[in-house]
Parts: sequence; structure tokens; C-alpha cells
Amino acid sequence: MPDEKPHPRIILHIDMDYFFAQCEEREHPEIKGKPVVICVYSGRGGDSGAVSTSNYEARKLGVKAGIPIYRAKKLAPDAVFLPVNMELYRSISDEIMEILKSYCEKFEQESVDEAFCELTGKVSDFDEARSLAARIKDEIKQKTGLTCSVGVAPNKLVAKVASDFRKPDGLTVVKPEEVLQFLSPLKITDLIGVGKKTGERLNELGVKTIGDISKLSKDDLIKEFGQAKGVWLKQASQGVDDSQVEEREGTDQIGRIITLKENTRELQVILDAVDKLSEDVYRKLEARKLSFKSVSFIAISTDLKTRTKSHTLGAPAKDLDIIRSTARELAQAFLAENPAALRRIGIRVANLKEEKGQKTLGEF
Repeated sequence: MPDEKPHPRIILHIDMDYFFAQCEEREHPEIKGKPVVICVYSGRGGDSGAVSTSNYEARKLGVKAGIPIYRAKKLAPDAVFLPVNMELYRSISDEIMEILKSYCEKFEQESVDEAFCELTGKVSDFDEARSLAARIKDEIKQKTGLTCSVGVAPNKLVAKVASDFRKPDGLTVVKPEEVLQFLSPLKITDLIGVGKKTGERLNELGVKTIGDISKLSKDDLIKEFGQAKGVWLKQASQGVDDSQVEEREGTDQIGRIITLKENTRELQVILDAVDKLSEDVYRKLEARKLSFKSVSFIAISTDLKTRTKSHTLGAPAKDLDIIRSTARELAQAFLAENPAALRRIGIRVANLKEEKGQKTLGEF
């Protein structure tokens, strides 16, 4: 019997579109279509601080990440300016990452709004991968209301470039035989890892595209940029990347957030919602055979401020009762300390570990 043909390596990279601003648009539908700017305020008062991100309407007016807030207000005086609300973004990110994990065995969350999925062996070819990617996009849109852009390629480097190729709401598939043709005409700064300084030096050498880099000899690149960077530039410009998809330490957490039927601070209503959220989070933990060591109660009040109250356990746990009882205590303590009515609440567990014979709280 002839040897089976090995599966081609197939990697998917997902990048949420203008994630922070899109989350805010979901929460406040009245601002959709307007320029929206998410800011990191310095705490010195006024407009001191910098832009974290913005939606596409604001970007068209020249508002970019990193510029001072006062400058952004000059460029887009009619824009909606909002402070960063990481608890909201993280809770929505948790939902998205859980969807992704259900489609792949090897998963790497790169940031709150980006992740890699290893599809090798899960799909037979790139056409099947395209169909799966479209299904993932549809499920994320259906369950969270947000759009994302996806790249599918033979490795992580090309997949990440591909996810940025047709933003927003894009899907780009690059087959192995198409890698050089795909990369060649792109700007050198489209190559992940080429920063401003490297880009400027390459420009001085007459290099404008990724294809131009690939035409330079490895020795010339090493001479200009040193051994490690020179070899990397040569390989990357040809779409060569052997890095593996691996879960990053500290990125894993599971959470769930819901909007209450009406704004309230009535204890029983909130505790009933906490119980339901605890069960949802527990089911996700059980499906992935994970224990946890910290529990957080997330509260978004009617003034749209997000606050969190957390508790770290003495040992890892995996029991629904521990999630529920801890979350209930946190919710009651929060209500005792804060007078505002709540609009949304959530539960998050973190410090997750796979169950490998470790002792948990339920076993002491």
C-alpha cells in the first residue's frame, strides 16, 4: 500500500477589525458610522494622553494610533472620543477565542484581538481551509456582532500578512505555490517585523517591495543588518517561516459577559445572573479539562464605567460551586461598595492550567 501523502501545513491567522472601537460601536449603536477614537488618558486631566486606536472613519481623517489626543481632536473635532475599556474588550475577546479554540487543536493567542490556529490535519487542503475560515468568520459575526479579517497560508508569517491584506472583513488564502507571487509586490513595511528603522535603511538601499528584498543576497543583508536580522529578512521575504503555533503563557482565560434585562442593583437579580454566568464558564472549563486559580466579577454601570473585583484561590480549582460561591461573594461585596445601578455583568476565571494530576481545592 503506498504511503499516504502528508497533509500540507495550513495556518490561519485572525485579526479583529479595529477591535476596541468596534466593541464600543456594538455597545453604543448610535455612534456607528461616526469617527470613533479610543484614548489612553494620562491622568493629568484635559486631553493629555494618546490615541490607542480608531475606527476607519476616524483613520480617513488622519487619526492614527499613538498620536496625542489634542492633535486627534484637531483632525477630527466631531469624532466620538472614548477612554479605553479593557474589561469590556477582554470579555468580548474571551468569547471570540473560545469560538476559535473549538475549530483547532493548536491555538496561539497573540493579543486581545489576534490569534493563530493550526489547521494542519483538520482540513485536507487550502480550499477546505477557505470554507472553514468563512465559517469561523460567520460564527464570530453571529455570536459577537463583530467582523474580523482572516489569512490562511502555509506558515504563521504569511498568514499574518494575509489577514491584513483585505481589511476590514477580509478573507485571503495564500497557497504554497502562490507565496512568492503574493508577497513580492507588497510594501516592505507589510512584512511583519520590519519596523521604521529597518524600513528606512532598506529604502536607502533602493528597496521598496518585499520582492526587492528577496533579490538581495543573504551576504549583503547580513552585512547591513547583522547575522540574525539579515538571515531572517532573506527567509521572510521568500515566505519561509518554520515557527510553531504554541499557546502563550498567561494569555489564557475564560469569561462571559451579559447585558441585564434592565439597569438594576437588586441583589437577587444580579445573583441569578451570576449563577447562569458561572454555569456557562464552568462548561467551557470542563470541555477543555482546565482548572483555575482566580475568579473575577465584572460590572459595567449605567455611567458605562467598567469595574472588576477579583479573588485568587489558595490552590487550583475545577468546581462549579467554587466559581459560583466566589462570584456571588464578589458581586455582593461590589454592590456594598458601589451605589450605581448595573447595566452589564460578567464572570471571568484566569490562571488556567490543564488537569495533570494536580491537587485541586475540592480534593483537600
